[in-house]
Order: sequence, then structure tokens, then C-alpha cells
Amino acid sequence: MAKLQVTLVRSLIGRNEKQRATVQSFGLRKLHQSVVLNDTPAIRGMVNAVSHLIKVEEV
Repeated sequence: MAKLQVTLVRSLIGRNEKQRATVQSFGLRKLHQSVVLNDTPAIRGMVNAVSHLIKVEEV
């Protein structure tokens, strides 16, 4: 299964609760922290919702 590396590159200060919850569900807490996630339709939808805050790379 394909993997995605998601990195938080923008601050969550001033963002609404839905965006904060989405980033937190990825397991991201600090700027420039990265996690590797399975590439599923649910994860892709979450990535699209906060695409302006994160950087995504295929692993």
C-alpha cells in the first residue's frame, strides 16, 4: 500500500477548530514534525481539507 509523508509547515494559531482537529488526528503537534500515513481515500480527504497547512510527499 502506498504511503504519504505529511509535514506540518504552517502554524495552527488562528485556525478554526475543525482544521486543528484534522491536523491533530494526523498526530502532528509541532511545526516541521512529520508522520507517515497510509494512502487511503479518507486520509486524502483530510489532506485536502488542510492542504494549506501541510506538505505532502509520497514515500
